[in-house]
Amino acid sequence: MSKRAHRVHDCRAYMLHATAWRETSLIVQTFSRDHGCVAMVAKGAKRPYSVLRPVLSAFQPLMLSWSGASEVKTLTKAEVDGIHPLGGAALMSAWYMNELLLRLLPREDAHPVLFDAYETALTQLAQGSRAAGALRRFEWILLREIGYGVDEGEPDFNDAQLEPTLRRELRERLDINLAGRPLSTRRVLMELQRV
Repeated sequence: MSKRAHRVHDCRAYMLHATAWRETSLIVQTFSRDHGCVAMVAKGAKRPYSVLRPVLSAFQPLMLSWSGASEVKTLTKAEVDGIHPLGGAALMSAWYMNELLLRLLPREDAHPVLFDAYETALTQLAQGSRAAGALRRFEWILLREIGYGVDEGEPDFNDAQLEPTLRRELRERLDINLAGRPLSTRRVLMELQRV
């Protein structure tokens, strides 16, 4: 296997999570259309005048470039490629989708259909659509993409009468795949729905 660094230029992606690393850097978990989930070090991103600092925001479409042959790549460029203004319950729903992606997808396994579903859900949430419909559709496609979907055709995700049954069915399938590791965001979402 070649030790030569692999380079990717201007790939559409979203930042799912960021963690501080050393004094001035971040480890960012990203989800890209063509490369799936990729971990990257964003060197100097915590510095006050870093060009990466204002760009690396969750739920916003980005154009990312990176290099590296190891498990954690080096982010070389990041640019904003649009905006999804999220707030309140919509923001919590988006965190829930990010947690599902981080928990259920293997590294560097492309899922373009799932990427498009994620982007569609973010757009719907930003436009104020019913969060339940956007989330059920995303969960349905996620389960289908990782090989645990149902065989029947896609239901009407905006049907309010079907929603409780669909939510229960999808939750059971997700719980099997999460293997006893409950999602932090699901608990918060359930509390928000009760209010």
